[in-house]
Amino acid sequence: MDQYFEGLKTIAITVCDAEGNVLDMNQRSADVNSHGHKIIGNNLMDCHPEPAKTKLKGLLAHQEQNIYSIEKTNTDGSKVKKLIYQTPWYKEDGSFGGLVEYSLEIPFDMPHFVRQPKPQQ
Repeated sequence: MDQYFEGLKTIAITVCDAEGNVLDMNQRSADVNSHGHKIIGNNLMDCHPEPAKTKLKGLLAHQEQNIYSIEKTNTDGSKVKKLIYQTPWYKEDGSFGGLVEYSLEIPFDMPHFVRQPKPQQ
């Protein structure tokens, strides 16, 4: 994974192919996923229980996005909120390559801005 992705301390990036085999991950992804970099080459279906396994199969079959947030408690009792953004990626020839998952730590209370287009003159 490119060096600028390795320096991200709060964003885990995991890439799989069209069959769900893990192709690459940045260090943050290795830190938060069991077995770390050892899961590269393994299938995501082996790493997830139901209903996540069925959801992943559907995302791969239909080349769909899946976007949601989670809240979890760490072993030290602290809580973290994350945005999970799973999206298809495509090869240079336009064929479906697989999925990229971005797992971003986000604040519990986060500003939300509504941007309006500038009026035409």
